[in-house]
Amino acid sequence: MLDLSSFNNLQLDAIREVGNIGTGNAATALSKLLSCAIDMDVPRADLVSIYSLAEYYGDPDATVAAVFVRSLGEFGCSLIFIQNEDDSAMMVDRLLKQQFGDSLPAELPQDMLDSALAEVGNIILSSFLNAINMLIGTKHQITVPGVARDMLASILQVVASIFGEMGDMALLVNTELRMGGTDRHISGNIVMLPDPDALELLLRKLQVL
Repeated sequence: MLDLSSFNNLQLDAIREVGNIGTGNAATALSKLLSCAIDMDVPRADLVSIYSLAEYYGDPDATVAAVFVRSLGEFGCSLIFIQNEDDSAMMVDRLLKQQFGDSLPAELPQDMLDSALAEVGNIILSSFLNAINMLIGTKHQITVPGVARDMLASILQVVASIFGEMGDMALLVNTELRMGGTDRHISGNIVMLPDPDALELLLRKLQVL
């Protein structure tokens, strides 16, 4: 079984490039969903221990919104999209205003907000995964997205306790987006937790194993 100490620079660079390609595809899909231009900074991708995820984030007490999906198929993995609450609310607001226009109520029920967040997260994660599967020639099915809002430390603790049973490595991709018509930067973090055999499959398909 692969572990972090066994990866050489060529393999790590290949995995980082997969993260970059997936993020670019996700940004394109998000642009279509929100009907606006999405500019993306060059993403940073790192392969890290699942138990060290907290070291790559900010305040552990900050409230975040997270969308979870599971990919089934040859390339089995779990994916999570994490944003701070303000950035998440801005994207959800943009999606709902596009769908409902001036008829959007001032106060929205939580289930509507969660549904919109799930839609945004699902598009981002599905597009990220589609790019990887197209790159390595595999197929997948994705589960219905789940939504969680909690402190960052609590979210990462759940990630480690649940998904750590499947594998102990995570591809962490961090980037900043800018929506057309605004000058505000929106952060976004994609965490991909590949199954151990899926990570080996990825490296073989990329011809670096």
